[in-house]
Amino acid sequence: MRPHPLLSLRRVPRPQESFADRWATLRRRWRLMLRLSISTAAAFAIATHLLGHQQAFFAPIAAVIVIIAGAGQRGRTTIELVVGVAIGVFVGELLILTIGRGAWQIALVVALTVAVATLVGIKGLALTQAANSAVLLAAVLPATGAGNPAVTRFLDSLVGGACGLAMVLLLPRNPVRDMNQQVQRLLEDIAEVLDRVAQSLRTGDAALADIALGQARSAQALMDSVSSTGVNVAEIARMSPVRWRQREELARFVGSVRDLDNALRDVRVLARRVSAMLRHGETAPRDMQDAIERMGRAVRIYADDLATHDSFAEARDELVAAARIAITCLSGEMTINAAAIGAQVRSLAADLLSASGVTRDELGDLLAFD
Repeated sequence: MRPHPLLSLRRVPRPQESFADRWATLRRRWRLMLRLSISTAAAFAIATHLLGHQQAFFAPIAAVIVIIAGAGQRGRTTIELVVGVAIGVFVGELLILTIGRGAWQIALVVALTVAVATLVGIKGLALTQAANSAVLLAAVLPATGAGNPAVTRFLDSLVGGACGLAMVLLLPRNPVRDMNQQVQRLLEDIAEVLDRVAQSLRTGDAALADIALGQARSAQALMDSVSSTGVNVAEIARMSPVRWRQREELARFVGSVRDLDNALRDVRVLARRVSAMLRHGETAPRDMQDAIERMGRAVRIYADDLATHDSFAEARDELVAAARIAITCLSGEMTINAAAIGAQVRSLAADLLSASGVTRDELGDLLAFD
């Protein structure tokens, strides 16, 4: 029996993680370890030696919270996280000084901390950390003669948060590399979907088109991640002096996010239309599968050359050729599905060209077919 065409397109299952894989992950985390080490040490030293605080454990804890929980949530979210910890400390200590420590006191402290944090606009992870800070305070006894614990630990949390934020800005991840990796994965997923759609047209297999549609839908989570990363790296480039020189390149990446989102939507519609055509027994226009295969090749060129853009001209030529084939092969009698597929291929070409830096005026010239 002839194997299903999908078998030749499936990815090889990822092998179980080995010690070598974990070692490679550890090597990639050198920046994170350096941030944590320096920020916690600096926060503890400042709180202990400069401010004269005893039991200054909240300063390094706040630094860890900002660096770990704030990863990928820069700017406003990181600042809210610091403020959330500080509010939890402040409200918790003020209440504990009055009502003491115990089970019912913890319940009251957490409830009031969440209420205060909500009223000042703290939410999400920052709200969680405010509640956690209050719980920790209610369960840990302060040292004798340590001064006002509410003020002390409030300052400690601010010192630690500031140290953590400073390390995030001074030792940021490489935003260009992060965007490159995620966009590359997205483009590879789009190329795989296009391969399956073309194969379904070539073999008349509607089930394969449905599988392609499912994969295109699943890729939306990655697209959302790309969008989130785009916002975050733009903030890093704006806030961190270390990455200022990358702002222009990042602007191109971030500017392409909307076009990539549109391209993914185009691919979903394309797969759905092809599935509908095949399920209704309609004959695909001749050469349409060739047009879609060329689009897949163009997308892979983009994915391979994101860093250098050396072959972008070749990819653009492939997209224009694919759109031309898809439109010109719609001759004679055609169904609504066939017309929609041709239009969708052209729309996908336009969005991918826009993502690669082609202007709207240039698009009109490139995709104007007689």
